[in-house]
Amino acid sequence: MSFVIVGAGLAGASAVEELRDQGYDGDVVLVGAEAHLPYHRPPLSKEVLLGAKEADDTDVHDAAWYAERDVDVRTGTSARRIDRERRVVETDAGEIGYDRLLLATGSEPRRLEVADTPTSYLRTRDDARALRAALLEGPRVLVVGAGWIGLEGAAAARAAGCEVTVVEPQAQPLLSVMGEQVGAAFAGLHREHGVDLRLGTPFDGTLPVPADLVLVAVGAEPRLDLARDAGLEVDGGVLVDASLRTSDPLIVAAGDIAAHDHPVLGRLRVEHWDNAIEQGKAAARTMLGGSDPYVRAPYFFTDQYDLGMEYVGHVPREHLDSVVVRGDLAARQAVVFWHDGGRVLGAMHLNEWDAIDEMRSLVGQTVDPDQLSRRTT
Repeated sequence: MSFVIVGAGLAGASAVEELRDQGYDGDVVLVGAEAHLPYHRPPLSKEVLLGAKEADDTDVHDAAWYAERDVDVRTGTSARRIDRERRVVETDAGEIGYDRLLLATGSEPRRLEVADTPTSYLRTRDDARALRAALLEGPRVLVVGAGWIGLEGAAAARAAGCEVTVVEPQAQPLLSVMGEQVGAAFAGLHREHGVDLRLGTPFDGTLPVPADLVLVAVGAEPRLDLARDAGLEVDGGVLVDASLRTSDPLIVAAGDIAAHDHPVLGRLRVEHWDNAIEQGKAAARTMLGGSDPYVRAPYFFTDQYDLGMEYVGHVPREHLDSVVVRGDLAARQAVVFWHDGGRVLGAMHLNEWDAIDEMRSLVGQTVDPDQLSRRTT
């Protein structure tokens, strides 16, 4: 049996770990377009930009780890086409046959046209290394987009002593994922740290303020071409069942590209670190013949200035205003719950580090909203 994993990111690396941990001793080929071994992305917009960690120190494992486990790692190799009839992945370095195939091709940043100004994106290790070096020069920085990457980039730029302006077309940062109240808390955080935050301000490619560097952070798009061209079912992501199988039973998908049929939360496509790890492991078990559904609730975190946040669950946009706050959100010392008629959809904390276990236990449960405002454990 030969297992091929296309995508040498965190989901792919996690799948390799799980295959070997489960006792599979057959061929494993890990194919990645980047020149680097799989690495963790969250530190890129946090510790690496802040200078607390070197970009090269973000590897999931070193080369010796893969060699010891007899994993054929092919970095700097792009998959071009999947021939499902022949069970072959065609790459720019030749063909690779498979018995089971995992697609974990990740996503890439949306790009914008920016007039006459050096422009950065923050997706890869090389991006982070270059941006950190640029920030040390003390440029005037314009950040386009007040999502997670934009806000973390703004925080790092301020920590480096840069003058920072953030432009965002919506009325608050994070409005479409966190809602009005939480967005306002993040707006206050950045303004308190000297960011010129311009909300309700679309970006048309021209600079609203003088800037030496533009960081574009307007989201990412899943890399779906390989799956789509292979005839797999695609709709905003690669459609997979509860066990992460695609429309071809020999092919599974995980990570950013997987539009997963979650047994509790419905169809989801999640672009976060924890999801890549856990879905990669689950996909490996499915490749080995398992059929258990992937039921883990999405989780992510951020660190900005003196604020730490963790979030668990999934809140559809129509429920972002159904919110219960325990604590002082304006002071950024709080736990927040979103619910649908008392059924907890998601929860987050700001600087309340003992709350995560309670949050996890409540997601999916039906609780009186009045009780949510009081500590229950």
